[in-house]
Amino acid sequence: MTEQHHPDIEIYIKSRTLEEIEAWLASLGSLQKVTSKGLTHDYQLTLDDQCMPIMMHEKVAGKAWLSLWFKENLTPWNQDLDCARAASKAMNTQIRCVTSGWSDGDEPDEYWKIENGDEEKMIWRS
Repeated sequence: MTEQHHPDIEIYIKSRTLEEIEAWLASLGSLQKVTSKGLTHDYQLTLDDQCMPIMMHEKVAGKAWLSLWFKENLTPWNQDLDCARAASKAMNTQIRCVTSGWSDGDEPDEYWKIENGDEEKMIWRS
């Protein structure tokens, strides 16, 4: 069975600075900051000659979390969980992402928690 390819990807990164996340993204491809206003930052990431918009929002769901949203999934990952695994390993921190692709009937607060190679489903109410 083939994994469903999500049209966009969003992960939540715990206790990492904007600069640390920018360094990880830059290790994947060419990263350019487009705009920055308050706690919201827009970028363009170019991978394999394909440019995709990214938004980062600091201090979401508590001050320790940053949301990283690939607005168009031109990444090497099929789903949010694949990205979360790679980000957790690369940045050595806890990453959370939704457990599904937002289908009707899904539990909206059910997330994957990825840390130190371990994965578990949890209910995350902010």
